[in-house]
Amino acid sequence: MQFGSLQFEPAGDRLDLVAEPVRAALSAERAAGNASGVQVAEIDPEVADTAAFCERYGIAMAEGANCVVIAAKRGDVVRHAVCLILATDRIDVNGAVRKHLDAKKASFAAMDTATSATGMEYGGITPIGLPAGWLLLVDAAVAASGPLIIGSGLRRSKLLVSGAYLAGLPGAQVLPIAKEPKEQIDPVHPVQQS
Repeated sequence: MQFGSLQFEPAGDRLDLVAEPVRAALSAERAAGNASGVQVAEIDPEVADTAAFCERYGIAMAEGANCVVIAAKRGDVVRHAVCLILATDRIDVNGAVRKHLDAKKASFAAMDTATSATGMEYGGITPIGLPAGWLLLVDAAVAASGPLIIGSGLRRSKLLVSGAYLAGLPGAQVLPIAKEPKEQIDPVHPVQQS
Protein backbone atom coordinates (compact mmCIF):
# COMPACT_ATOMS: atom_id res chain seq x y z
CA MET A 1 0.00 0.00 0.00
CA GLN A 2 1.36 3.42 -0.99
CA PHE A 3 1.17 6.24 1.59
CA GLY A 4 3.10 9.42 0.89
CA SER A 5 6.19 8.22 -0.95
CA LEU A 6 6.45 5.05 1.17
CA GLN A 7 5.40 1.55 0.20
CA PHE A 8 3.83 -0.24 3.19
CA GLU A 9 3.34 -3.99 3.57
CA PRO A 10 1.65 -6.14 6.22
CA ALA A 11 3.69 -5.91 9.44
CA GLY A 12 3.09 -9.61 10.08
CA ASP A 13 5.17 -10.34 6.99
CA ARG A 14 8.05 -8.08 8.10
CA LEU A 15 8.41 -8.59 11.84
CA ASP A 16 12.12 -7.82 11.40
CA LEU A 17 11.09 -4.17 11.03
CA VAL A 18 9.49 -3.84 14.48
CA ALA A 19 10.86 -3.92 18.03
CA GLU A 20 10.58 -7.15 20.02
CA PRO A 21 7.60 -6.04 22.19
CA VAL A 22 5.73 -4.99 19.03
CA ARG A 23 6.61 -8.29 17.37
CA ALA A 24 5.23 -10.19 20.37
CA ALA A 25 1.98 -8.18 20.39
CA LEU A 26 1.41 -8.59 16.64
CA SER A 27 2.21 -12.31 16.83
CA ALA A 28 -0.29 -12.71 19.69
CA GLU A 29 -2.97 -10.95 17.60
CA ARG A 30 -2.25 -13.25 14.69
CA ALA A 31 -2.33 -16.36 16.93
CA ALA A 32 -5.73 -15.24 18.25
CA GLY A 33 -6.98 -15.07 14.67
CA ASN A 34 -7.19 -11.29 14.59
CA ALA A 35 -6.09 -9.53 11.42
CA SER A 36 -4.62 -6.30 12.75
CA GLY A 37 -4.35 -4.41 9.48
CA VAL A 38 -1.03 -2.96 10.71
CA GLN A 39 1.29 -2.06 7.83
CA VAL A 40 5.05 -1.33 8.03
CA ALA A 41 7.59 0.50 5.88
CA GLU A 42 11.34 0.86 6.27
CA ILE A 43 12.65 4.43 6.56
CA ASP A 44 15.93 6.26 7.00
CA PRO A 45 16.51 6.28 10.80
CA GLU A 46 18.11 9.72 10.53
CA VAL A 47 14.66 11.18 9.74
CA ALA A 48 12.58 9.24 12.27
CA ASP A 49 11.54 12.40 14.14
CA THR A 50 8.11 13.64 13.05
CA ALA A 51 8.86 16.89 11.19
CA ALA A 52 11.87 15.49 9.31
CA PHE A 53 10.01 12.27 8.50
CA CYS A 54 6.95 14.09 7.14
CA GLU A 55 9.07 16.38 4.99
CA ARG A 56 11.17 13.54 3.56
CA TYR A 57 8.31 11.20 2.75
CA GLY A 58 5.55 13.64 1.72
CA ILE A 59 3.22 12.94 4.62
CA ALA A 60 1.15 15.63 6.34
CA MET A 61 1.72 16.18 10.06
CA ALA A 62 -2.01 15.55 10.64
CA GLU A 63 -1.51 12.03 9.22
CA GLY A 64 0.78 11.09 12.09
CA ALA A 65 0.29 10.41 15.78
CA ASN A 66 2.97 10.95 18.39
CA CYS A 67 3.40 8.54 21.28
CA VAL A 68 4.48 10.20 24.53
CA VAL A 69 5.51 8.37 27.72
CA ILE A 70 4.30 10.13 30.86
CA ALA A 71 5.48 9.67 34.45
CA ALA A 72 2.66 10.48 36.87
CA LYS A 73 3.49 10.86 40.55
CA ARG A 74 1.37 10.98 43.69
CA GLY A 75 3.37 10.73 46.90
CA ASP A 76 6.04 8.08 46.44
CA VAL A 77 4.08 6.22 43.76
CA VAL A 78 5.06 6.73 40.10
CA ARG A 79 2.86 5.31 37.36
CA HIS A 80 3.61 5.37 33.67
CA ALA A 81 1.16 6.01 30.89
CA VAL A 82 1.44 6.44 27.17
CA CYS A 83 -0.49 9.16 25.39
CA LEU A 84 -1.27 9.33 21.68
CA ILE A 85 -1.98 12.69 20.08
CA LEU A 86 -1.98 13.91 16.51
CA ALA A 87 1.42 15.25 15.46
CA THR A 88 -0.18 18.67 14.93
CA ASP A 89 -1.35 18.89 18.55
CA ARG A 90 0.22 19.42 21.95
CA ILE A 91 -0.50 17.17 24.89
CA ASP A 92 -2.24 18.65 27.93
CA VAL A 93 0.09 17.00 30.46
CA ASN A 94 -0.63 19.27 33.41
CA GLY A 95 -4.36 19.46 32.77
CA ALA A 96 -6.33 16.57 31.29
CA VAL A 97 -3.60 13.91 31.61
CA ARG A 98 -2.58 14.72 35.19
CA LYS A 99 -6.20 14.85 36.33
CA HIS A 100 -7.12 11.59 34.56
CA LEU A 101 -4.15 9.83 36.15
CA ASP A 102 -5.05 11.30 39.58
CA ALA A 103 -1.48 12.53 39.94
CA LYS A 104 -0.04 15.41 41.91
CA LYS A 105 2.59 15.86 39.21
CA ALA A 106 2.82 14.58 35.63
CA SER A 107 5.71 15.06 33.22
CA PHE A 108 7.37 13.51 30.21
CA ALA A 109 9.29 10.42 31.30
CA ALA A 110 13.07 10.55 31.07
CA MET A 111 14.40 9.13 27.80
CA ASP A 112 16.35 6.30 29.47
CA THR A 113 13.28 5.32 31.52
CA ALA A 114 11.01 5.36 28.46
CA THR A 115 13.35 3.26 26.33
CA SER A 116 14.41 0.73 28.97
CA ALA A 117 10.87 0.16 30.27
CA THR A 118 9.30 -0.23 26.81
CA GLY A 119 12.15 -2.09 25.08
CA MET A 120 11.84 0.40 22.22
CA GLU A 121 14.09 3.03 20.68
CA TYR A 122 13.69 6.72 21.44
CA GLY A 123 11.89 8.33 18.52
CA GLY A 124 10.16 5.05 17.67
CA ILE A 125 8.08 4.31 20.78
CA THR A 126 4.67 2.96 19.87
CA PRO A 127 1.50 1.98 21.78
CA ILE A 128 1.63 -1.57 20.40
CA GLY A 129 3.33 -3.92 22.86
CA LEU A 130 3.43 -1.66 25.91
CA PRO A 131 4.49 -3.05 29.30
CA ALA A 132 1.70 -4.76 31.25
CA GLY A 133 -0.17 -2.40 33.54
CA TRP A 134 0.63 0.78 31.61
CA LEU A 135 -2.31 2.98 30.72
CA LEU A 136 -2.83 4.02 27.11
CA LEU A 137 -4.62 7.34 26.68
CA VAL A 138 -5.72 7.94 23.08
CA ASP A 139 -6.81 11.45 22.17
CA ALA A 140 -10.30 11.51 20.68
CA ALA A 141 -8.97 13.09 17.46
CA VAL A 142 -6.58 10.15 17.01
CA ALA A 143 -9.36 7.61 17.54
CA ALA A 144 -11.49 9.37 14.90
CA SER A 145 -8.71 9.49 12.30
CA GLY A 146 -8.23 7.39 9.20
CA PRO A 147 -4.80 6.05 8.32
CA LEU A 148 -2.11 7.31 10.71
CA ILE A 149 1.66 6.89 10.85
CA ILE A 150 3.08 5.83 14.23
CA GLY A 151 6.37 4.44 15.48
CA SER A 152 7.32 0.77 15.20
CA GLY A 153 9.50 0.59 18.29
CA LEU A 154 12.53 1.16 16.02
CA ARG A 155 13.79 4.32 14.36
CA ARG A 156 14.25 2.55 11.02
CA SER A 157 10.58 1.92 10.27
CA LYS A 158 7.07 3.30 10.71
CA LEU A 159 3.67 1.69 11.06
CA LEU A 160 0.46 2.62 9.27
CA VAL A 161 -2.71 1.98 11.31
CA SER A 162 -6.24 3.31 11.72
CA GLY A 163 -7.44 5.42 14.60
CA ALA A 164 -10.01 2.71 15.36
CA TYR A 165 -7.22 0.14 15.69
CA LEU A 166 -5.37 2.39 18.18
CA ALA A 167 -8.55 2.99 20.19
CA GLY A 168 -9.07 -0.78 20.38
CA LEU A 169 -5.62 -1.65 21.74
CA PRO A 170 -5.55 -3.41 25.14
CA GLY A 171 -6.18 -0.95 27.96
CA ALA A 172 -6.82 2.00 25.62
CA GLN A 173 -8.97 4.82 26.94
CA VAL A 174 -10.23 7.45 24.49
CA LEU A 175 -10.52 10.98 25.88
CA PRO A 176 -9.59 14.55 24.97
CA ILE A 177 -5.94 15.00 26.04
CA ALA A 178 -4.69 17.47 23.42
CA LYS A 179 -4.43 21.24 23.68
CA GLU A 180 -4.98 23.54 20.78
CA PRO A 181 -1.80 23.67 18.70
CA LYS A 182 0.45 26.65 19.27
CA GLU A 183 -0.16 29.49 16.88
CA GLN A 184 2.29 29.30 14.04
CA ILE A 185 4.15 32.54 13.37
CA ASP A 186 4.36 33.43 9.71
CA PRO A 187 7.68 35.27 9.31
CA VAL A 188 6.51 36.80 6.02
CA HIS A 189 3.19 38.14 7.34
CA PRO A 190 3.54 38.60 11.11
CA VAL A 191 0.43 39.48 13.10
CA GLN A 192 0.35 43.19 13.89
CA GLN A 193 -0.30 44.15 17.50
CA SER A 194 -2.72 47.04 17.95
